[in-house]
Amino acid sequence: MAYFETINLVQGDTKPELNFTLRDSATAVVTDPVTVLDEEDSSTWKIINITGYTIKLKFKALNSSTVLFTETLGVTAPATNGECFMIWPADSLDIAAGIYEGELELTDGSSKVQTVYDKLKFKVREQF
Repeated sequence: MAYFETINLVQGDTKPELNFTLRDSATAVVTDPVTVLDEEDSSTWKIINITGYTIKLKFKALNSSTVLFTETLGVTAPATNGECFMIWPADSLDIAAGIYEGELELTDGSSKVQTVYDKLKFKVREQF
């Protein structure tokens, strides 16, 4: 299982806003004159048009099966750019210091679900 780069957080905070650009790692972005798909280089992946999608982040402690919260992300206009964001819900980071993980789940207008394969990793430290 792969993780994106670790996001460092502090207990009790309500920032930073998380911003994502959703891309399809199996489809190359069209470039001129040559289209090359490199599974290690996300800049070569086609952006997902998220028009009509609901995107959620599920958040839990590492090695736990209990989801602490699920938050719906906002979509940045235009949705064709595949950009979305999450503002931390109040009290969501009132948790023990430690390592957490999250996953993004996309649901289209016909209720079909796709979960982003790679997970997000969060490191939460204590307040001073």
